[in-house]
Amino acid sequence: MSQLYKTIEPSVIDDEMLEEAVKKQGPPGKAGQIAQLEGIEFKDVKNLQLDYRNILKIDNLWQFKTLTKLQLDNNVIEKIEGLNTLTNLVWLDLSFNNIEIIEGLDELVKLEDLSLYSNRIANIENMDSLANLQIFSIGKNHINKLENIIYLRRFKRLRTLNLAGNPMCEDERYSMYIPAYLPTLMYLDFRLIDKTTKEIALEKHHSAVANLIYHEDVAFKKLEKIRLQEEELALHKAAYVEYLNGPGLFNTMFSEDPEAPKLLMLPGATELVDTFKAEFTSICQKLFTHGLEGHEKRQKELEHFMECLREAIEENQQKGVKVIKEFEEKNKEQFSEIQHTNDSQLLEIMIREFRIEVDQLWNKLMNLEMQLVDQLEETMINFERNISEIVTSYVENVQALIAQCRDLENRHNENILEIAMSSYDKMGKNEGEEEMPEELRALFVDKDTVINTVNASHDTHLLKIDNQEDKMVTRANGWAADTIETLHTDEINRNRKRVLEINIYVTHWRDELDFLELQETN
Repeated sequence: MSQLYKTIEPSVIDDEMLEEAVKKQGPPGKAGQIAQLEGIEFKDVKNLQLDYRNILKIDNLWQFKTLTKLQLDNNVIEKIEGLNTLTNLVWLDLSFNNIEIIEGLDELVKLEDLSLYSNRIANIENMDSLANLQIFSIGKNHINKLENIIYLRRFKRLRTLNLAGNPMCEDERYSMYIPAYLPTLMYLDFRLIDKTTKEIALEKHHSAVANLIYHEDVAFKKLEKIRLQEEELALHKAAYVEYLNGPGLFNTMFSEDPEAPKLLMLPGATELVDTFKAEFTSICQKLFTHGLEGHEKRQKELEHFMECLREAIEENQQKGVKVIKEFEEKNKEQFSEIQHTNDSQLLEIMIREFRIEVDQLWNKLMNLEMQLVDQLEETMINFERNISEIVTSYVENVQALIAQCRDLENRHNENILEIAMSSYDKMGKNEGEEEMPEELRALFVDKDTVINTVNASHDTHLLKIDNQEDKMVTRANGWAADTIETLHTDEINRNRKRVLEINIYVTHWRDELDFLELQETN
């Protein structure tokens, strides 16, 4: 169908086109008239129909934050793009276009129904993130290899598939191949796959499918192992203890120390380093354990606070709803009487009395909000105090363990310096010089060179230890400060939003009364 547009200038998706489409799809009758007068926010639109508009490029859709259904069929689109912000899409129709490659779908994780029927696609690919896909139409494209459909095995919820019109459908194996390799499929090319067909297909391809399942299982286990490792590392980073559950910090100290290779050539140095490594790694393991415990304490305190926050807000909201419900039930009949009263003096009295009711409503709702603000402020103060204590305790323990690391480094440095000076003295007496490596002999030019080399190595090690301490302490303090700041900001925004809601609601009633007064005056 897109061939109809060959001689027509392609269109772009601009605001004018979008506004027209939104208005056209708006509610019917009076509701539609009101919507057109007040305007419809793009962010509130759920369904958008842009078919038969000669669109060449998908663009300018970022405002449709809550869109669930998008119809772009029968255009001249050549590339799938501009959809990354439409994360709520459930249904997408790109049929009858000029698309050659499946791409640009990575963010559409909620997508259930996808149509790419009648395009120029040769390979089924780049759809890994569509875990919820249930219906997929890719008929009348250029797919010529049956093996390409194996890619669809990853979509465990896929039940309906249309491949009709692709070159591979001419393959005599097609009718049995698809049910065998996609056994959970229920409908193929608009026809139900009956139980008998599935059994025959599986029997026919049993060996090949079994082999495929085996390799899929091996690949899955590898990916699962990587995923678990990544999750573990993410937890370690969140606890500021990455690579501390082993000799990671120790190895970094020596790998980034240019003097280490020379000093390791000293007699007895290797034994000293092995002992140092074991003791240092043991302290790092304690740091690691303490870091994870600190992270767990911080998270539990935050979760407890958020639960208290949620309960307080919900309780307050329920009270607000009750106040409004009581107001509406009490005054519904009174407002109706006001609307139908013809006595001007009586109307004036009734409006005045109703205004008092509205003012009292505003006071009740605002008092509820102020009570909540005070309650949340007290809860926040307690949270800040608890977090401060937790982080302070964490930092003190980190500093104590890091101090042990420094003590070990200082002791190791003294031992290395002692060996180096002893070797220097022996060299001065021409003892063992013949057996000394050339790199080490260059170290013993003079006494100052020996001392400076050992001290340079020592400084490198201390710097790595200091950096580790700074990272753990700074990140913990930073987390506390950022978390508290974010919570304060969220509360300010919540309060402003609630006050605005109250004022809008009360203003509605006041406007109604103003309108009645104005009518009476006229």
